[in-house]
Amino acid sequence: MTAAAPAQPHSSRRALLRLGVAGALVVGLFLAFGLGDLLAVIVAVVLMVIVHEAGHFATAKWSRMKVTEFFVGFGPRLWWVRRGETDYGIKAIPAGGYVKIVGMTNLEEVDPADEPRTYRQAPCSRRVLVASAGSVMHFVMAFVLAWAALVFVGAASQHEVQVVGFVPFAHQRLNPAQRAGLRVGDVIDSVDGHRFATPDQLSATIARSAGRPVALGVRRGHQQLVVAVVPALHRHLVGGRERRAGEIGVELGTVTVPENPLGALGGAAVVLGQTTAGAFAGLGHLLSPSGIGSYVHQVVNPSAASPAQQAERPESIIGAVRTAVQGAKAGAGPLLAVLIALNIFIGIVNMVPVLPLDGGHVAIALYERARSRRGRPPYHADAAKLIPLAYGFVVLLAMLVVSAAYLDITHPVPNPFG
Repeated sequence: MTAAAPAQPHSSRRALLRLGVAGALVVGLFLAFGLGDLLAVIVAVVLMVIVHEAGHFATAKWSRMKVTEFFVGFGPRLWWVRRGETDYGIKAIPAGGYVKIVGMTNLEEVDPADEPRTYRQAPCSRRVLVASAGSVMHFVMAFVLAWAALVFVGAASQHEVQVVGFVPFAHQRLNPAQRAGLRVGDVIDSVDGHRFATPDQLSATIARSAGRPVALGVRRGHQQLVVAVVPALHRHLVGGRERRAGEIGVELGTVTVPENPLGALGGAAVVLGQTTAGAFAGLGHLLSPSGIGSYVHQVVNPSAASPAQQAERPESIIGAVRTAVQGAKAGAGPLLAVLIALNIFIGIVNMVPVLPLDGGHVAIALYERARSRRGRPPYHADAAKLIPLAYGFVVLLAMLVVSAAYLDITHPVPNPFG
């Protein structure tokens, strides 16, 4: 590929000015139509793309490979500038980004003078590093987001719950909680003088205390109160059997407690591990016979899918952005949780060992290393033999993306935060 001629400094500045004005107009339109949450999600996704490509770029430069382009977007160039041997810029279609490294496969024709600095001539360890750097950056971003969520938003407390609403009791103007004087926003942190270990312990105490007062420790603003509430006996049918339990008629929500920056490092690692395990479990279910059957059933007959089935299916970028916007409307914590999961999912899928994904380049590098013998020229795989497999994978991926987009438009996944 022939590199484009470098832009003159004055034309580059004009293009950058036009791009800035256009960007400001777009931002203004989003805000004018009340789409600030959508704008925030789009900016977050663009930043994810930039950081992903920056991982490839930085490791390729460190490995002394020749990098000729670093662009955000595809299609016609809107603005670019040349620094050294690399063109940096923005293209018209904001659907990703790329870093152009010379000589990624044996199919690419390269100037003989550049051959020593091609990707294909680098040692296996450096090729693996460069190819996997994008996915590594997604895990780094997920860790940073998890840390930020714990420090600036907080983690759900197991020792406190908040009153977020009241449940009306039949034929009663006020339920027991309202008669006792509880208010929306009250934080309950103890029961009968004892801090509870989990919210379930609070619920269990109320359930077995029908007809007798229960002392609830309540924090209301800066006040610490003790509220005596008498649970009323309610009867429920559970599995065909009658269950009697005390109830006070409150809807409880979690209370988030910010962590200190140092302590949040361990918590962020736990969040990263749990979310990664969940992503692998979800992919395993999707690729299982039952998961494939469920997905095909949804595509063929989407109106018959249950909410549980919809929640387990993959989303296209349309659905992912919608879910992220729903998270943003619910608060900073839910939005960060969606972005953490999205980064981890992209990082895992990107390492599938098939071209054109980065994992395909890692697999080729490892295969070539295994086939090379000491004292002989390094073995180089023929990428032409992998083209049919790559095309087949792209076709399957396109079918998945199109069908997921169709479902996201016609039968979107239920709002997990609503």
